[in-house]
Amino acid sequence: MRLIKEIIIDASFGQIRTALLEDGELTEIHVEGQEGHSIVGSIYKGKTENVLQGMQAAFVDIGEERNAFLYIKDVLPNFFSLEDEDIIEPDISYDICDLLKSGQEILVQVVKDPIDSKGARITTHITLPGRYTVLMPTVDYIGISRRIGNEAERNRLKEMVESVKPDNMGIIVRTVAENCNIEKLETDIKFLMGLWQDISNKSNQVSAPKLVHKDMDLFYRTLRDMFTYDTERLIVNEESFFNKALEITNNISPTLLDRIKYFNKSYDIFGYYNIDEKLEKLLGKKIWLKSGGYIVIEQTEALTVVDVNTGKYIGGKNLKDTALKTNIEAAREIAGQLRLRDIGGIIIIDFIDMEDEEHQNLVIEVMKNALKNDRSKSCIWGITHLGLLEMTRKKVVPSKEDKMLSHCPYCMGSGKIISSETMIKLIEKDLKKLLLHEKGTKNIKIEVHPEIKKNLVGYLKYIDIVAKTESANISMSSNNSLQKDKYNIILKK
Repeated sequence: MRLIKEIIIDASFGQIRTALLEDGELTEIHVEGQEGHSIVGSIYKGKTENVLQGMQAAFVDIGEERNAFLYIKDVLPNFFSLEDEDIIEPDISYDICDLLKSGQEILVQVVKDPIDSKGARITTHITLPGRYTVLMPTVDYIGISRRIGNEAERNRLKEMVESVKPDNMGIIVRTVAENCNIEKLETDIKFLMGLWQDISNKSNQVSAPKLVHKDMDLFYRTLRDMFTYDTERLIVNEESFFNKALEITNNISPTLLDRIKYFNKSYDIFGYYNIDEKLEKLLGKKIWLKSGGYIVIEQTEALTVVDVNTGKYIGGKNLKDTALKTNIEAAREIAGQLRLRDIGGIIIIDFIDMEDEEHQNLVIEVMKNALKNDRSKSCIWGITHLGLLEMTRKKVVPSKEDKMLSHCPYCMGSGKIISSETMIKLIEKDLKKLLLHEKGTKNIKIEVHPEIKKNLVGYLKYIDIVAKTESANISMSSNNSLQKDKYNIILKK
């Protein structure tokens, strides 16, 4: 059954937000503002700073805040192939020191944004995406997207590309090119060739480090990469961007013009399509399943862990049946959440224990099917002896959690604050330190958050003991302005 796809674009307050809905469900959300925009796809003339033989990699100054990371496989010419617009890593023994020297100027492209403390990941294998094709100026290669499954169509496209492909350059045919004619392919390739010529000329005229080519903004990329023939409509809420969408689409896919709609209502477009409500799922760690079970998603710098629980689900015939039904529902939800949150890297999923190998394989198959519409490549490695499913998903940009949430300055990103037991010990320590330096009768007031004061009621007797020992009058009061993990100790003269 074909999915009904809609793209909703909110262009307001200097920010572009694009949402992809499939059968009314939010499956992708992308945000780009004046700050924190992605540099993936941008091309730089960089200067090699350090060549590290032990890591078979180099750090390259591209003019950004942190040096970019260049691995040996991203330097080797003509020793890699491409499939479905993804590089397949080669198994070749070369030394990075034979290929790069410190101070060397090289043309590189960003393939992964800076994430956390790591700089951008770069490659010397330049790729320039168009509407129907991707131009690879540094390799001689022809590739057809794996998503085009019909073998006759694949052969037809390959024959057409062979007749228009530039000498000593590579072309990948994108999924959207299925059933298109040679004129569209040729026009696309000519445009990309002109773009490459401009990039080459600019690169020869500047000194490193320097930005040579910036990839298109989110609005253009949405029209180029997401707005395809299986999209029912694209809706924009700002008139100038609506006109811009018509202009761009008229150049790349004029048959889609009637699917672009202008949202001229006065209220919020994301609110109208209930997208803001759906975004709440993106920000929470716990996601409830319809059956009553739930999953918990925890992201760390190294990997993401997903835990599956039965929760309120009381089960079916037996424990095996309960585990299987919960795990199947969880697998579909997890696949959707990985895509929605744009979680990449290593992912470990702790499904409810399944001793039956047939059940394990069924859950894996459900997971694979649920990931088919995901534009980011993923790979499921199987279930370990501990019952953990291991998988990876291509990580290109920071996850949506990193973009939409900031680390809490109070809990230092842990998501937790000190307990009442720890609080009373800290208060006792500060009290004794204060009383040690004060002579005579002391009047002291301790202020805490009202909720914390309730939790500390059982500990007040220990404060009374301190008061009697030190000849002090100590009282505790509530202060609504205090955070739950903070307190004030006030000495009254």
